[in-house]
Amino acid sequence: MEIFETLLALLAACVVLALVARRLQVPLAVVLVLGGMALALIPGLPTVTLDPQLALVLFLPPLLQASAYRTDWPAFRFNLRPILFLALGAVLFTAAAVAVTAKFLVPDLPWAAAIALGAIVAPPDAVAAASVLKNFRITKRLVVILEGESLLNDASSLVLYRFAVAATLAGEVSLGQASLSFLFAAAGGTLIGYVVGRIAMWIFSHLEDTLLDILVSFLAGFAAYLAAEQVHASGVLAAVTCGLVLGQKQHAAFTARTRLESGAVWSFVEFVLTALVFVLIGLQLRGIGERLGQYEFRHLAILGLAVSAALIVSRFIWVFPALWLPRALSRSLREQDPMPPWSHATILSWAGMRGVVSLAAGLALPVNFPGRDLILFLAFCAILATLVIQGTTLGPLIRYYGLSEPEDRVTNPAVTPQAIEARSKTTVAAMAAVTDKLEDLGPEQAAAAEDLLRELRQRAKRAAHASEESGIGVERLSARLDLRLTAIEAARTKLLADHRDDLEHEELSVLMAELDLEEQQIRIAMGER
Repeated sequence: MEIFETLLALLAACVVLALVARRLQVPLAVVLVLGGMALALIPGLPTVTLDPQLALVLFLPPLLQASAYRTDWPAFRFNLRPILFLALGAVLFTAAAVAVTAKFLVPDLPWAAAIALGAIVAPPDAVAAASVLKNFRITKRLVVILEGESLLNDASSLVLYRFAVAATLAGEVSLGQASLSFLFAAAGGTLIGYVVGRIAMWIFSHLEDTLLDILVSFLAGFAAYLAAEQVHASGVLAAVTCGLVLGQKQHAAFTARTRLESGAVWSFVEFVLTALVFVLIGLQLRGIGERLGQYEFRHLAILGLAVSAALIVSRFIWVFPALWLPRALSRSLREQDPMPPWSHATILSWAGMRGVVSLAAGLALPVNFPGRDLILFLAFCAILATLVIQGTTLGPLIRYYGLSEPEDRVTNPAVTPQAIEARSKTTVAAMAAVTDKLEDLGPEQAAAAEDLLRELRQRAKRAAHASEESGIGVERLSARLDLRLTAIEAARTKLLADHRDDLEHEELSVLMAELDLEEQQIRIAMGER
């Protein structure tokens, strides 16, 4: 009962902190972590401990799967080279830089333990990146690279982490064995995720039930993660691959109702899990502080600052040459993919927030691991520094470089030239389908078909006009969508004011649902979610 009450209290605190973040216009993750730290310092409150294995299994699969589900696969594939440069190269380089810094400042710390610390704090967090980036409208390619990196880098860092821990406890682990293990973990996790995703798609095709479809979509991510971990493959890559498969096949396997309702359910679950993750990170402060009584505060502060600085600076040292050198060495690459502005490299370097994976990996260290408490403290400092410093200043930095588009200049995805052309072609296809059935219809059905064809011809005419005069067409379509929202709100008000008592509950519910679905359709067309 106490656990349930604590969970409800944390969720209530998340609501308050989310409102504070919105009012202050600060990334939600930052406010949640600071709020959790403040709660941890209140005397008398129960200590909340975070089981590392439970944290990884409970939070990672659904959050990674949801991010992968929304991933633009063509853009992800086009940017795979810079994504891998960050997800593999930056992780290994950052881990090495942090390990050298920690070993220099704490000579008694074994090298393998220092590398374990580097592996713990090296990967930027997918949840943190999504939480911060969603507040800004920046270049799509930057978003794809950062989110793609955060989906893949946990796999490389966790493999390095496991072998550093094994080397510390067993004495040594060969480089060849570590390399083979990494390849097996990557290939095995990807294969298992793909197989589970395909099995889930087969199940969807036989269920035809929205609630069961949504439930299976959740179970698929957990199944992929746990199956991969069971054979010592990468559960992270399994969950990501499963999410990519479901995202690519959703339009063929899901009904319209399933897509709409699963979107609402997944959005709710993502918010709850994300909020709990960052509050729980902050709440770990009390337990970490209690175990470091033998260290002087000044010494701990210097260590925390040094490791956090090494973490942030090493990413800059890696990113700039990683962007420049391949283009300097390859003329074909320069022609195919010109050098992006240095402002993009700065944003890529600065957007390296750490989160739940780093904390859970630190907590998962064996109790007898050398320097365990110090490593856990330094990991917490890295999470706090990157979230608070980088998370709060990323927005001003984006605005300083002019990479954030003002609201009035953001392109409506429903009225781009490509969307208008696609709408025109789909309308023509719909008209052809109705025309083909005219010969088989009776008089009344044929009259209804003619009414529908007139409506479709009007729609095709508007789309053609928008294509010819794209600027005017965009403004006209946007204005029409706004007016339709006004009309729907007036209809809803009239329905509730004059007919609430005249209609049966089911009749009123059906009419309200019609208006709600029409409104949601328009808001999706306007780029709202």
